Amino acid sequence: MTITAPVLPPLQIGPHTIDSPVVLAPMAGITNRAFRRLCREYGQEGLAAAGSAGGSDCLYVSEMITSRALVERTPISMKLIEHEAGESPRSIQLYAVDPATVGAAVRMLVEEDRADHVDLNFGCPVPKVTRKGGGAALPWKTELFRGIVREAVREATPAGVPVTVKMRVGIDADHETFLDAGRIAEDEGVAAVALHARTAAQAYSGQADWSRIAELKAAVTSIPVLGNGDIWSAEDALAMVERTGCDGVVVGRGCLGRPWLFTDLAAAFAGSSVRVEPTLREVCRVLRRHAELLADFHGDEGHGCRDIRKHIAWYTKGFRVGGQLRHQLGLVHTLADLDRLIDSLDLDQPWPGEAAEGQRGRAGSPRVVALPDRWLEGRRLDGDQQAAVAHAELSVSGG
Repeated sequence: MTITAPVLPPLQIGPHTIDSPVVLAPMAGITNRAFRRLCREYGQEGLAAAGSAGGSDCLYVSEMITSRALVERTPISMKLIEHEAGESPRSIQLYAVDPATVGAAVRMLVEEDRADHVDLNFGCPVPKVTRKGGGAALPWKTELFRGIVREAVREATPAGVPVTVKMRVGIDADHETFLDAGRIAEDEGVAAVALHARTAAQAYSGQADWSRIAELKAAVTSIPVLGNGDIWSAEDALAMVERTGCDGVVVGRGCLGRPWLFTDLAAAFAGSSVRVEPTLREVCRVLRRHAELLADFHGDEGHGCRDIRKHIAWYTKGFRVGGQLRHQLGLVHTLADLDRLIDSLDLDQPWPGEAAEGQRGRAGSPRVVALPDRWLEGRRLDGDQQAAVAHAELSVSGG
């Protein structure tokens, strides 16, 4: 698929100018400081390859952090908001169900100079989140949604910290929320909105319906609208912009085990045809470095090696590795273990092309969304539902 790069201005998120209109989607257990560093380095390579070095290549967002845990300063939350010394803008995503709590969390981030951008998560489809009225279930209650967005913006704006909103099409095909939520967010002063073009009921199954992104773009006209869903390559990103008119893209599962996708994306939006197709030797070099960065992030080599295990299948997708060796790679305890297993591979294998492309991560299957009792009976909270939502953050640890 060959698509000419659309002519897009840099992405403007409040005071921040992002040269490539690309955002790394927050992913639990993935987009920590270590992975963001890899993605950022590759994004900068993409700009350099296109002759545009020196700018802010893409926006790299932290994994989701619960507002209540942040206000309580739990160790895991304080760890998750860490940024590299040179990381700018420092971007943090918050999960919130209560206006007062999100206000306190944003106030903490601003007063302690811990973030340059705050994203609010209203797209999580995980049952333990939606069952309490959080994530993708929350925008159904429009006044609660408005209150959360309003408080976040009120606390962030005086310091010049922009707030953005990430959401889904709705709960299911019969209970869509994205147009109402987009207009409310725009009215309340957010700097941009992003839409994952699936419902919570779809989870990550089937195909994202990019036409919904175009609908949101037509409805929300004064701030950038970003599209998310099924971007597996730079060509997919260009196609989404071309078909929907969105102002930028949000990339999640497509970069799993492939941080060099940000080279492709930055280069593509700068009009370059540069694409990274590494050999297995080069892939394993990145895998090994990722493991080192994770060990540094966790402050413990064993923890870093346990964390890298889930990435190994993504990094080696399409290459001839063998089931037994994949199994052993998934059990590494030390960097020396990882080195020994890497050395046993045929490292001269070229990029396997189509076998390494396409979907990454679990797609799952459609499901009935778990919700609080009588959640869908009205757009306002009743007393019982307020009690359920009040406990929503208790069921989501750290991020």
